[in-house]
Amino acid sequence: MADQPSPTDLAALRVRIDGIDNTIEQLILERARYARQVGQAKGDLAAAVDYYRPEREAQVLRRVIDRNEGPLSDEVLVRVFREIMSACLAQQEPLKVGYLGPEGTFSQQAVHKHFGQSSRGLPLASIEEVFQEVAAEHADFGVVPVENSGQGTIQSTLDMFLTSPLTICGEVEVRVHQHLLSRTGRMEDIERVYSHPMSLAQCRSWLRQNLPNAERIPVSSNAEAARRARNADDAAAIAGESAGHVYGLKSIAGPIEDRDDNTTRFLVIGRSLFPPSGHDRTSLLVFIHDRPGALYGILEPLARHGISMNRIESRPAHSRLWEYAFFIDVGGHRDESPLKDALAEINSAAGEVRVLGSYPVAVL
Repeated sequence: MADQPSPTDLAALRVRIDGIDNTIEQLILERARYARQVGQAKGDLAAAVDYYRPEREAQVLRRVIDRNEGPLSDEVLVRVFREIMSACLAQQEPLKVGYLGPEGTFSQQAVHKHFGQSSRGLPLASIEEVFQEVAAEHADFGVVPVENSGQGTIQSTLDMFLTSPLTICGEVEVRVHQHLLSRTGRMEDIERVYSHPMSLAQCRSWLRQNLPNAERIPVSSNAEAARRARNADDAAAIAGESAGHVYGLKSIAGPIEDRDDNTTRFLVIGRSLFPPSGHDRTSLLVFIHDRPGALYGILEPLARHGISMNRIESRPAHSRLWEYAFFIDVGGHRDESPLKDALAEINSAAGEVRVLGSYPVAVL
């Protein structure tokens, strides 16, 4: 066709691309050398966790988005730059990140999305174990699910904050696509379906329409569901495609989630609080006195200072019968006004206020 480049033009374009590839490689290596110098300038720190700065990464990624004029999407460029930063940080030592395992869960996807492939994921048996391993310093950070756009809050994660000393260092949002996976790849073979209870709920309508007679068996994770499904021709799992690759299963159908916007929010937990990034969220745990207007005394300063409240949820306080703690997510960083001023007022009105973390709002 007339619009197609000639072989000579194609050869010239490929030469140009090869030159650009060489320049990109040299710039990445130069960045890695500068990153190493930054580590040396910080002195003799103990481990990789001492070099990691989530607020700095968030600022870098936001600038990537601000500069982007196409044709690549913001999501693609952010992923590329996150992997570059992950590899540069791993020159010191890979970050060890605990998550709800086994391998192939959406929690593992969240680890890779936030920390990059150069981090070292530690699959653990439960959310409680993720908290324990981070607190014991066997893991640098942990990634735990906290809420789903369709099914709401993961209560077991919130309950851990009632007694854990850990802080929230970041958040990750993962678009969740569920697939029906099996060993044979045939719908007519399926007599039982394994999955995490929340995933079963996310696909309730699809299962009712397509597998109304199949037994639904809840298990600890979607990856565990895939592990079980690989052992029988009449079993299937609801899980992500990555679990199918890990456990050698075929995709029968997918995505099969009932909501097009099915997204899970994960929290990054650690042992430190970090400085402001410029676009932050703060999570509070508030214990209030049992008196009329006590909750109003907490919320009124937030409204008066113009602070956006993203979420509020109550949980039994585990201290005395019928006492409750409130988990509240607000916009801003605890060290910056107006949130800093509002917190000073709230402290005088509440029984106890704990700042669980001030952290960068998820970048894509």
